[in-house]
Amino acid sequence: MFSLPELPYSYDALTAAIDAQTMEIHHSKHHNAYVTNLNTAVGKIADLQTKSLEQLITKVNDLPADVRTAIRNNGGGHWNHAFFWQILISGDKAKKKPVGKLAEAVDRRFGSFERLKEEFTTAATGRFGSGWAWLILKEGELYVTSTPNQDNPLMDVAETQGKPILGLDVWEHAYYLRYQNRRPEYVTNFWEIVNWEKAEELFVG
Repeated sequence: MFSLPELPYSYDALTAAIDAQTMEIHHSKHHNAYVTNLNTAVGKIADLQTKSLEQLITKVNDLPADVRTAIRNNGGGHWNHAFFWQILISGDKAKKKPVGKLAEAVDRRFGSFERLKEEFTTAATGRFGSGWAWLILKEGELYVTSTPNQDNPLMDVAETQGKPILGLDVWEHAYYLRYQNRRPEYVTNFWEIVNWEKAEELFVG
């Protein structure tokens, strides 16, 4: 069965962009609920209990109808958050722009890091309601995309599929305590806590 991962930093480590109370609620309540609900759904069907999280969410359309929505939402929520925690880092340790081969690919694809930030911000602020913004790798090229709810680019139901390199949660629970309705400010501050070394690892891996 699946379990809630520990964070690689304290709840108050990301205050350059996300306050400690939000982080604690987001991790211990929201993420934990996705894990609990995912385990409940998977526990109903023996054939699913040997599958990895990636195997479950990449082929949503092949899931049994009676658990498809629950696994799509909660499996996606679990995967998305586990990924999100990895690509964040304390502001005093964060690089302020991409590094290594990822930096080269960003310049080649977007022309500059600033242009990537503009496209990503548009995707994040333009996502109606709840969802995510992503930087993905698809067929050797970088793309910015977004998904609704807890979908992600690994899923066969995604409009644009690819390997996530960065992801940003734009559900209100991710930012509302500090930013209220000011999602653009949250997105701007996100760049202060991106773990670009992890993003580079994902890009080349």
